[in-house]
Amino acid sequence: MTDLNGKYALITGASSGIGRVTAIALAKLGVNLLLVSRSATKLATVAEEAQALGVSAETYAIDLSQVSTVREQIAAIVTRQPIDILINNAGMGYTGTLDTMPLEDWQTLLNLNVTSVFQCVQAALPSLRDRGGAIVNIVSVAGQQVFPGWVGYCTSKFALMALTRGIAAEERTNGLRVTAICPGSVNTSIWDTPTVDADFDRTAMLTPETVAATIIHVLSLPKSAVVEEITIMPSAGIF
Repeated sequence: MTDLNGKYALITGASSGIGRVTAIALAKLGVNLLLVSRSATKLATVAEEAQALGVSAETYAIDLSQVSTVREQIAAIVTRQPIDILINNAGMGYTGTLDTMPLEDWQTLLNLNVTSVFQCVQAALPSLRDRGGAIVNIVSVAGQQVFPGWVGYCTSKFALMALTRGIAAEERTNGLRVTAICPGSVNTSIWDTPTVDADFDRTAMLTPETVAATIIHVLSLPKSAVVEEITIMPSAGIF
């Protein structure tokens, strides 16, 4: 198994939900953290919790939807502190039929869910190649099948899946391990955001802790092995 102690991980969307829980889970294994999100205040809370576990944790308040500056900002971070792990978790949900979806919403959705990941990966690749690192992209079961009322979101996730597979194909010879994590519904604050209108039983959803455990499992495999895609669904049968 791969020993994660002493490694450095950059996590986007690290202030809440899957990103926050994954950060703390990695800190418990001795992984040092570079935490990215829009909210400096929330990031500071996560960093303090991680630091109490004995690892370093730095925070970077970056709006990843502003894609023209993402590559430069992430490159500056990893130039100063090279990383072993990149976890692209930041993203947004969106419900609504295509006939009423504004072009601005479409572009915002693709910018955050796809283009920001592309820019983060480009910025981090030199460091990850040097250190034989790993990339984990949080995709979704919506990157494997399409749901009515979620077509814009599913389009962004299908694109993210294609991007993830492309990175894996191109970087395999450089020693990188690339994984798409495809969870079903997860009980996070995404369901409370103004761009999502859905009435699901949140108690039947996956927890962020379950997804974080899946990420840890993937990262802990021997370096001679990689799980390129893993789907994890709530056992209650909910989407």
